Amino acid sequence: MSRGRLEAFSDGVFAVAITLLALNLAVAGPGHGSLAHQLGVRWPSFAAYAVSFTTIGIIWVNHHALFKNFAAVDRVLVFLNLALLFFVVVIPFATATLATYLRGGGRDAELAAAIYGLVLVAMSVAFIALFAYPIRRGLLVEPIPPEAERAAVLRFGIGLAGYVVVIGVAFVSPVAALALTGLIAVYYIVDQTPTSVPSTPELHR
Repeated sequence: MSRGRLEAFSDGVFAVAITLLALNLAVAGPGHGSLAHQLGVRWPSFAAYAVSFTTIGIIWVNHHALFKNFAAVDRVLVFLNLALLFFVVVIPFATATLATYLRGGGRDAELAAAIYGLVLVAMSVAFIALFAYPIRRGLLVEPIPPEAERAAVLRFGIGLAGYVVVIGVAFVSPVAALALTGLIAVYYIVDQTPTSVPSTPELHR
């Protein structure tokens, strides 16, 4: 499979996943209180949407940054990419579940937040496998020095550790777990993929 075809398929899946997030934003309509009241009641849906939209958007951006350094795409890489997309598409379900139970609190809200964190952990593991495999197999346009590879894995792995913490925090405060997920998304706004490493002058000395 060509890299362009794989990226095009991935872009379509990302587009569907990010669109599905909006399906949980509707208000009940007339007869269920004022619009201001309904918007206030629906704050978990808006908060979860904002965090998940940002998360999926940044995954897409970093996915593109990663693929631009792939010289070739083999069968294993295709399936690793499918694994990542599998969990990306599950994010809207986890988001809707969290938004539904967040306002009520209690054990259901804690479990919903933990499920949300678990989905993101699985997504992060799949993404790490996706960028580690081509490095090991020499499928990159510009090879990455070992010291840069280790640094990139460490930087990228911070998100995985953060999502594991989200699961633990979920059983203390589901709202805090969602907020922490948002902070992790902000961290990944800066390119943490290995493809960003070779451009730094220090690594060419």
